[in-house]
Amino acid sequence: MKLLVTGGAGFIGSNYVRFVLSHTDDEVTVYDALTYAGNLSTLKDVEERFASRYRFVRANICDLPALEEAMAGHDAVVHFAAESHVDRSIAGPEDFAMTNCVGTNLVMHAARRAGLGRVVHISTDEVYGSVEEGSSLEDARLEPRSPYSASKAGSDLIALSYFTTYGLPVTVTRSSNNFGPWQFPEKLVPLSITNLLDGANVPLYGDGLNQRDWLFVEDNCAAIDLVLRSGKPGEIYNIGAGNEMPNRVLVDKLLALAGAGPDRIDYVTDRLGHDRRYSVDSSKVTALGWEPAYDLDEALELTFAWYRDNRWWWEPLK
Repeated sequence: MKLLVTGGAGFIGSNYVRFVLSHTDDEVTVYDALTYAGNLSTLKDVEERFASRYRFVRANICDLPALEEAMAGHDAVVHFAAESHVDRSIAGPEDFAMTNCVGTNLVMHAARRAGLGRVVHISTDEVYGSVEEGSSLEDARLEPRSPYSASKAGSDLIALSYFTTYGLPVTVTRSSNNFGPWQFPEKLVPLSITNLLDGANVPLYGDGLNQRDWLFVEDNCAAIDLVLRSGKPGEIYNIGAGNEMPNRVLVDKLLALAGAGPDRIDYVTDRLGHDRRYSVDSSKVTALGWEPAYDLDEALELTFAWYRDNRWWWEPLK
């Protein structure tokens, strides 16, 4: 199969590209605009290891002629390209509406015109809003509370409308908080690790009790690939690891890996509209045959070691 991966120079996208090239004989084209969170250094090893089955196109998903040209001859598209940081969406929401909503519409439009056999749209559990009790099923009401999550909810609806209206074989995945290698160091896990490695403190919003489900990126990539190959068109699949905990507990685990104590935490003013808890029911993707391969503590150790050993990648980004 020939895959076009939008946003493949970003965190989850680049890990997915590695997963596919390592586990299949597929060919992959990465389509990425190389904004702040995507850079070619993230794909340097991919280019070296898989040169015969990999190529890169630098372009924006909002550039329809470039998108259609790149998509020609492919069998499927996995659409990661998105603006994805809540704090940035609060400061500049217009970029999120443009990339996530308009860009997704153009990806679906191009995929329909190209007659692609599969389209996977990558989304987030944040579209369900703050979940005080229980876990969100795929048909739960969407109640996004930030410009980021609202733009992702909109992009989900746009993608699924192409299935209903045109019969485009779209599936949507909504994953919980990812962490792992190659994550831009503004998110909680890589920011905490790199600060600790540099001797700096870890900033933590509010009281540190906002709760998230932490999913190792390779486990998410395995689930996404399963949905690509076995998911039912028109369906949504939640992907969560069952590692729900307050952010303070997660940070304590990272402090322990660094041999540091709670005095290295700086509590900072809480984010505007900060969702208290996310939780998804993953039984639907589990029924396809997926389950996490990594224990949380094992995955955190692997992630800490990767940032410790790869300063060449993240130091220029900070």
